[in-house]
Amino acid sequence: MAGGILWFTHLSMKNINIYQYPIGKLRVQPVGIIIFAAIMATLGFQILVDAVEELVKDKASDKMTSDQLIWLYTIMLSATAVKLALWLYCRTSRNEIVRAYANDHYFDVITNVVGLVAAVLGDKFYWWIDPAGAIFLAVYTITNWSRTVLENAVSLVGQSAAPEVLQKLTYLVIRHPQVKRIDTVRAYTFGVLYFVEVDIELPEDLPLKEAHAIGETLQIKIERLPEVERAFVHLDYECDHKPEHSILSRLPNSQP
Repeated sequence: MAGGILWFTHLSMKNINIYQYPIGKLRVQPVGIIIFAAIMATLGFQILVDAVEELVKDKASDKMTSDQLIWLYTIMLSATAVKLALWLYCRTSRNEIVRAYANDHYFDVITNVVGLVAAVLGDKFYWWIDPAGAIFLAVYTITNWSRTVLENAVSLVGQSAAPEVLQKLTYLVIRHPQVKRIDTVRAYTFGVLYFVEVDIELPEDLPLKEAHAIGETLQIKIERLPEVERAFVHLDYECDHKPEHSILSRLPNSQP
């Protein structure tokens, strides 16, 4: 299921109709990760419910035979070894979808180890250790994947970039010799990468051809940064006017 969701997300990002999606479909990536993480958190809640029901029943399960224990060790340890190798491989990638795979593999390693230990201890000593371990895993699952949902949801609502990113952008713009002053530098999340807005002041008598070349050059430089998807450079001859864009607190034509 995890692979199917993330694979479909990756495929959807690559198939772009520029007439329907003029700026691409990079925002599909956090949406796909949110769906995947929400499903995982829901599964964790279901595990929690089942484990609590087992504890409430207060009834020990049948002991495992030696053959069953051998199969349990073989299957769980083999699966854990494969997942560990996949986690080590995927965690080095900078692609967010591959990193989501890495989180899934790491989660499987933790759940397999804790689940195996709890099952064996519950079989050898006290039966309630097994459902108690399941409760621990359920809480871990809900917490871990809920955090992933929150992180990716925030990336879609226009959160401001970190101060060091804004400083880098400001330094890049101010280095241009023709820029007299910087009015504003904004960078905000719009999916995985940032959208950047820059307002600069140029000499009033500068020819349009030169002004356009300066704005285009700055736009290209900013969009070459790995954390930037798109940049907008606004040119002006003074910076004393009121802000040109209002910030909406509600949808147009909606009730206050």
